[in-house]
Amino acid sequence: MSDIEIAQKANKKRIIDLAKDQYGIDSEHLEPYGHYKAKLSLNYIESLKDREDGKLVLVTAVSPTPAGEGKTTTTVGLGDALNRIGKKAIMCLREPSLGPCFGIKGGAAGGGYAQVVPMEDINLHFTGDFHAIGVAHNLLSAMIDNHIHHGNELGIDPRRIQWKRVVDMNDRALRKITVGMGGPINGYLREDGYDIVVASEIMAILCLATNRADLKDRLGRIIIGYKRDNKTPIYARDLNAQGSMATLLKDAINPNLVQTLENNVAIIHGGPFANIAHGCNTVTATKTGLKLADYVITEGGFGADLGAEKFINIKSRMAGLKPAAIVLVATIRAMKYHGGVAKDELTNENLEALDKGMVNMERHIKNITDVYGLPCIVCLNHFTLDTDAEVDMLIKRCESLGVKGVVSKHWAEGGAGAEELATVVADVVDNNPGTHQFTYEDSDSLWEKIEKISTKVYGASSISADAKVKKQLDDWNKEYGSYPICIAKTQMSFSTDPTVIGAPTDHNVHITEVRLANGAGFIVAIAGNMMTMPGLPKVPAAERIDIDDDGNISGLF
Repeated sequence: MSDIEIAQKANKKRIIDLAKDQYGIDSEHLEPYGHYKAKLSLNYIESLKDREDGKLVLVTAVSPTPAGEGKTTTTVGLGDALNRIGKKAIMCLREPSLGPCFGIKGGAAGGGYAQVVPMEDINLHFTGDFHAIGVAHNLLSAMIDNHIHHGNELGIDPRRIQWKRVVDMNDRALRKITVGMGGPINGYLREDGYDIVVASEIMAILCLATNRADLKDRLGRIIIGYKRDNKTPIYARDLNAQGSMATLLKDAINPNLVQTLENNVAIIHGGPFANIAHGCNTVTATKTGLKLADYVITEGGFGADLGAEKFINIKSRMAGLKPAAIVLVATIRAMKYHGGVAKDELTNENLEALDKGMVNMERHIKNITDVYGLPCIVCLNHFTLDTDAEVDMLIKRCESLGVKGVVSKHWAEGGAGAEELATVVADVVDNNPGTHQFTYEDSDSLWEKIEKISTKVYGASSISADAKVKKQLDDWNKEYGSYPICIAKTQMSFSTDPTVIGAPTDHNVHITEVRLANGAGFIVAIAGNMMTMPGLPKVPAAERIDIDDDGNISGLF
């Protein structure tokens, strides 16, 4: 069966009952959205503050390939398996974006028998969080143009407006637009553009905010543009926009409770880009999970060079989180891809390519253990066409590197197929947990931070930037020098070239642009041509997604 067919046959339980039975949460603290999803109140979350924290496990992966590695599927399968072996575990996941759902992915709620449900709702409008973020973002956009139209008292330079508009859909035609056409009655004529909602700074802000006051303060700190001197910033608070924006986000700030196919509660909340932002679910969700359960399993976007690096250097730094271990998801087909095998030949046994491609896994393991300072457990996400010889080679390679490799069959068997993985993970975090280390210090200059990430994590030998970019970083050092760095680069390679597979070394990371995400509280350093508004593929998933007369959805997977 397809993922959606499996999900539609799930024996779901009322989320209010599950929350009460598993975590003692009374219904008065929940706002149900139907029977199977609900929002958890911030007042209840505040009441948990004196509880001891559980242990945090981060799921990441090797460098992504077109074949897919299965981080979300592994996160769900591992959480279910921990509960099966008698541990109290909860999963904290990101919300899917509609753009990829109707573009290439077709859905992002796990797969096979390791899914979160209701799958259709989660992949579509869910509880409206992304809609609220988009509207809050576009309200600020409208207020900017309205302020200019009515005299521009703040002296905003229309040529230096940094704040675009957003929509949660892949639409390349909106990347560059012109607004204000049709004469003075329609505003000031200027160039503008759209990003996808997950690239909005408001998404990053929501995921890092700790309460409503913090949310509103961060929204007010957003820099929307500059005056004509190109030095004096204009903030969202200068337009008195932060209050109304926070009002639109009044429900979106509350975490969402759903369940797995095995009726274990999971929290899904937030979903920032793992390139232009930090690629993790909300701090609120993660901290809530740590108060509710003994083990929290969460994920970081893309590979360990992006998602895990940003989880540690941005999210953990800001929120005081302390991951105990990292699970690195690897697949046989991904390793063969990094060994030079074409996508349509990945199902054929190829030990030579596998041996060559495992340098990518080795680099990620070394980063996790040596750079991030955490124990690494390799999860071999098993596929039916993996041969015994291939599996044996990968597991032995893990052993030679001093880490435990575990074959996991959660996609096909659910939590039962990941019990060995759960046992190993629990043993590590209970008996030999790590203490993560940052890749750079707060006191390092912004340039030094970029250099340390590039050389320590990416294997680069140097970094470079145009004089204009270097000067901007030097200017920002005075006021924003303590901010962490969020490098936006391709997820497909350790380098800035997506075609360079494996584990390249001695390459250069060239920074083409830097952006100040002042509300989120980090500096974005763009390496290469970074797309914040994707386009649809030649044959988008939207062509196969359908609904019948009874309301049954098909085509999501």
